[in-house]
Amino acid sequence: MAHTTQALVIDPQNDFCDLPAAWQPADPVTGMRTTPSLPVAGAHADMQRTAAFVRARGALLDGIIITLDSHQQFDIAHPGYWQQADGRAVAAFTPITAAQVRAGAFAPRNAALLPRTLQYLDALERQGRYTHMVWPVHCEIGSWGHGVHAEVLAACGEWQLQRQRAVRNVFKGTSPFTEHYSAIEAEVPDADDPDTALNTRLLAALGAADRLFIAGEASSHCVRATTEHIVQHLPRLQPGWEPARITLLTDCMSPVGGFEAEHTAFLDAMRAQGVQLARSTDDF
Repeated sequence: MAHTTQALVIDPQNDFCDLPAAWQPADPVTGMRTTPSLPVAGAHADMQRTAAFVRARGALLDGIIITLDSHQQFDIAHPGYWQQADGRAVAAFTPITAAQVRAGAFAPRNAALLPRTLQYLDALERQGRYTHMVWPVHCEIGSWGHGVHAEVLAACGEWQLQRQRAVRNVFKGTSPFTEHYSAIEAEVPDADDPDTALNTRLLAALGAADRLFIAGEASSHCVRATTEHIVQHLPRLQPGWEPARITLLTDCMSPVGGFEAEHTAFLDAMRAQGVQLARSTDDF
């Protein structure tokens, strides 16, 4: 069987990129520039390097998979879901724990969702991976922010015509009741929503690659969670698969501000498990 090489580009979306003003379009209604809602410092340059990698290595890549964080205004990780004890709004970048909700400091605006919300927070905290965070509204389905960084989009378009095959897009985050950092599985899968369950089809596609290059945003959250889940699940689902098949392109990812330690810990942990770390310009 021929050896195959794939690229997995995680959430290369406008809302996550610290785009310069010239890259920000004017709002057709207000005339104001549309700015990224959750920009990661360094992400614009990361995505330019990712695009350059795709252009330089297009003949090497047998497949490209792009994941897309996909939310709506109403989302457990957005401010509009929450209120403070006195009814005031909850600011973005506010961490919320189950204990705070039980104490009445925060509550869902829809009181009927309190039991479900606490069930989610309890399950999330038992895992010990993340504290629930209220993020700015980001990657709203259909918005400019949901779209792919222009350079990455162009490079992948060129690759499609050169190789006569389509990029595979994977949408994640459509459930409003659970965070979905990983493209493999939601942080707390919902038994009533199959889109939050373990994505075995994606795992099978990734496991078929003899070499898997991973880039994207952000290394502290979605890149980290996706890679950890690949390393966790593929050896069980595909005996003989080894983490050494993965190469993290470290110059094509950056952490959310304030989560630099998580970025470093992630790279160290993956290296310890056999994952390869490289730069996009290395000789492969």
